Order: sequence, then C-alpha cells, then structure tokens
Amino acid sequence: MPTAAEPLNALVLIAEDETEIAEILAAYLGRSGLRTAHARDGREALALHLSLKPDLVLLDVLMPRLDGWKVLSEIRHRGQTPVIMLTAMDQDIDKLTGLRIGADDYVVKPFNPAEVVARVQVVLRRSRFGRAAEAPPVLRAGAFEIDRENHEAAVLVDGRRRPLNLTATEFRLLACLAQAPRRVHTREELLASCLPEGEAQERTVDSHLSKLRRKLEACGVTGSPHSIRGVGYRLAAAE
Repeated sequence: MPTAAEPLNALVLIAEDETEIAEILAAYLGRSGLRTAHARDGREALALHLSLKPDLVLLDVLMPRLDGWKVLSEIRHRGQTPVIMLTAMDQDIDKLTGLRIGADDYVVKPFNPAEVVARVQVVLRRSRFGRAAEAPPVLRAGAFEIDRENHEAAVLVDGRRRPLNLTATEFRLLACLAQAPRRVHTREELLASCLPEGEAQERTVDSHLSKLRRKLEACGVTGSPHSIRGVGYRLAAAE
C-alpha cells in the first residue's frame, strides 16, 4: 500500500506493444495504488498522452508505427511529463540517446516488475505531481520566470522578457536552483534531483550547467548559475 509520502492515484501510461508485459506492469502498479492506461503502439501513446495527460509514461523503445525515441521527443516537445524507458537494448549509446532526448530513467528488459514500480514511485515523487503542494507552478527568482506547468522559462533583460530555449535537463536544473536561489546546491543534490539515478556522474551536472550558462549569456545574463568552487552552484539573479 502507498504511504502518505507517496503520490496517490497518479496515472501511469504504459506504452508497450507486448500485452503480457503491459498487463503484468499494470497489475503491480495497481497494487501500489497507481492508475494505468495502455497504449499498444507509438501513435496511440501520443494520442493517449494528449487526451489523458498522464503523470508518468512507461515507454518501450521498439514499438509499431512510431518508435519510443520519436514518442519521447514529441512528449518532451509538449512538456515535462516524466518518462521511464523500457527496452531490451542494453548498449550505452541507447541509454545516452534516451537521456539526451530527456528520459527520466531507463529500465532494461527482462526486469523485475517490483523494481519498475519502485522507480516509478521515485520519479513521481521527484516530479511536479509529487511536489505540487510544495511550490507554485510558476517560479520567480530575480529576473527569471520558470513556468513548470507549461515547461517554459524566460528572463527579463533591459525591460524585455526573453524566452529561453532549454533542454529538459537544463530546465530541471534551472527550476531546482530557482526554488532556493540564494542557497548553494551541491552537485550531488542536483544530480539526484534533476538527472536519472545511476545514469550520470557529477561532471555531467557541470556540463549541463555550462551549456545553460552559455544560453543565458547569449540573452545578456552573466554569472548565472554561479559556481562555488569545491561546493556546487547557486542561482545568481540577473541585475
């Protein structure tokens, strides 16, 4: 049974063309208090994602009509719905592809359904669904405005609102820093909060934040995010 700390009644969309696997996952998720819907191919997955607005998607890579990479790319184009990839492919390049497009986690078949449920619960608690009561959908920190509901970020420079074109990971990092803009966030914290478990190293955080900083500099914002040597990062509000 789910505890009070776990997200209740979240809707999980299972995009999986193998009916037996989908039914097993649905049964395990149901026992944990989670609702499920099933898509049998990539196009149906996108249609159900649009109509049902699930809280998380379990997404198989090798599906008919539209593969998981294309489905994931479109979901990321639409917003920040958490996505856990399900696949029989165990190559590092496949994992990196999913993470680069914006997957939140990656599970290789054959898997233990109980482990999948545990990962779903972790990602849900980390997502907007699990944090809805903790912070407003639109964060404002200095000149930054971050709309987590619609996955949009902007910065006010010289009286002009300039939208930011960010990747899913850059957006998560910026939103995390903006929640406590004066506090220094360690790399370990940012790694745990914004990147998938076990799939990245601390230097990956530096790389993403470096790219974020360059995008901000292109908009006229300098020194943000601000690096604290040997500790981590904080959001330096634009002047």
